[in-house]
Amino acid sequence: MTETLELNEGNESLSRFLSFWQRVGAKGNGRNVFSSLAAQYSERHRAYHNLTHINAMLDEFEQVRHLASNQDAIESAVWYHDAVYDTRAKDNEEQSAVLASHVLRSAGLSEDFNQLVNKLILATKHSAEPIELDTQLLVDIDLSILGQPEHVFDKYEENIRKEYEWVPDDAFKAGRSTVLQQFLNREFIYSTEFFRGKYEVQARKNITRSLEQLANI
Repeated sequence: MTETLELNEGNESLSRFLSFWQRVGAKGNGRNVFSSLAAQYSERHRAYHNLTHINAMLDEFEQVRHLASNQDAIESAVWYHDAVYDTRAKDNEEQSAVLASHVLRSAGLSEDFNQLVNKLILATKHSAEPIELDTQLLVDIDLSILGQPEHVFDKYEENIRKEYEWVPDDAFKAGRSTVLQQFLNREFIYSTEFFRGKYEVQARKNITRSLEQLANI
């Protein structure tokens, strides 16, 4: 059953990627590019940061695509923002941006476009609140998991722990609590009115409950 689900996920992702590849006017074999990207998102240590996450983000993006200044750049950033994911590293977003630039440059896309995608990917480090609309949209889409129903959010938290299974409980508790508390300390978790209205209340409930659970570990 799991293999069937993964196959279906891969087929959906391939279809979406080929449509994206054609839409941005990229040169080269889109199937080969996707195959390489999918291999990275299918790494065994990934429990959350995989193609399911990418498809969920694309679903969210479709609801706000009309608001974006550069739809293609945002979609490029969605596809590549977690392409490099090593839980022991601190520069995953930087390395993902480098990879995206290499792929897009090889596909004949402009340097200005590459730089914009690079900037968007780096924003998913979530180290600062985004200012520009397209960046706000991408970051809100990436954070949409925080505002999902309890059972979905709980599965997300479970999968994040799996990805950091090498981290001792005390260290994980401290690190995860810091990350979640930073979002809770913001005036708003979501920068755009659309996602604020859709997810803000539930996200705060989920994060508060998760922090309480972490405190009891």
